[in-house]
Amino acid sequence: MTWWLWTALGVVLVALELVSPGGFFIIFFGVAAVVVGGLDLFGLLPQAWMQWLVFPVVALIALKFFRRPLLDRMRLFDRGKDDVDSLVGAVALAAGPIGPGGHGQAELRGSTWSARNVGDVPLTAGQRCRVVAVEGLMLDLSLSGEPERSIPPPNPRSPDGLGARSAPKDTGDQPGQTSSAGPE
Repeated sequence: MTWWLWTALGVVLVALELVSPGGFFIIFFGVAAVVVGGLDLFGLLPQAWMQWLVFPVVALIALKFFRRPLLDRMRLFDRGKDDVDSLVGAVALAAGPIGPGGHGQAELRGSTWSARNVGDVPLTAGQRCRVVAVEGLMLDLSLSGEPERSIPPPNPRSPDGLGARSAPKDTGDQPGQTSSAGPE
């Protein structure tokens, strides 16, 4: 093939990549065709069999070394646009009253979402609450910003100084009674 046919094939393949929904695949064959056309123009690939041998080799090498970095670079620009996990920690407004464990709706970033109150405190209409989880199209909301826990929070004044949860102290007055005071 002549150099201009390789170049035209390369342009067509690059144009196909632009209109296809694929992820950077055809473009490398287009670039390889342009490279073969350029090498043929300068007389470095005079025979057709050499051109057809160099074309897939250049395309596969370019595909191997440049596809992943290009895909990663494109994902950097898209990151955060539709990342649902970025909603965790955001402040939403309850659209109506939502009782503890109940379902309702909340407004977040200009959209109305289905919401579930995972806290112990009822939410009123227009009340600010924190998104603690996202499951599909359902927001889990809590007034305090954290889901209720069955395990008590760590005690920062524990005897070991590491914030471990400490058991209640036995006062020794009567069996089974514990002191209501914190650790000494």
